[in-house]
Amino acid sequence: MKKIQAIAMGLLLIAATSCKQAKKEAETKAEEVVEEVKEEVVEVKSITFSMEAKSDSEVSGKVTFTEENGNVIMKAMLSGLSEGEHAIHIHEKADCSSADGKSTGGHWNPTFQPHAKWGAEGGYHKGDIGNFVADADGSATVDFATNEWCIGCDDETKNIVGKAVIVHQGVDDFTSQPSGAAGARIACTGIIQ
Repeated sequence: MKKIQAIAMGLLLIAATSCKQAKKEAETKAEEVVEEVKEEVVEVKSITFSMEAKSDSEVSGKVTFTEENGNVIMKAMLSGLSEGEHAIHIHEKADCSSADGKSTGGHWNPTFQPHAKWGAEGGYHKGDIGNFVADADGSATVDFATNEWCIGCDDETKNIVGKAVIVHQGVDDFTSQPSGAAGARIACTGIIQ
């Protein structure tokens, strides 16, 4: 009888240990799942502004900046342009108060590089977005994405808040200093959050 009791106690002890181990494994897996879910949470920031006509133009439109996973995507939808190529840049001040748009200052250039085409080997302004083409109706969409900008972060070499988007009448030649000889500023929006 004592032998049967000892065997029964042994089996109960094995069963209890197995249950504890199974419970511990289940808890560990649950913690791993919670960690995976936490890692998948992504903060998305998005700001949209209307373009204001400048220099007696009739340009209008909206510019949206969306930040996700360390990248900022800019989408500008414009109308009222003359057909053909135009330059678009980020300028240093979110001040569209002057009739000619010059209250925005020069190109945003927090790293003190020469003006050039975005991605140029010798450096470029953080505001040197480039050129785009307006169709025969004067409409255009500009899409641009970079990890060199952020919306409201602490890095002043990346933060676009407090800057302005300017559309120019002409084309950026990517060589003339300091601004690419792109002509009149025909539309403006301040990026203020």
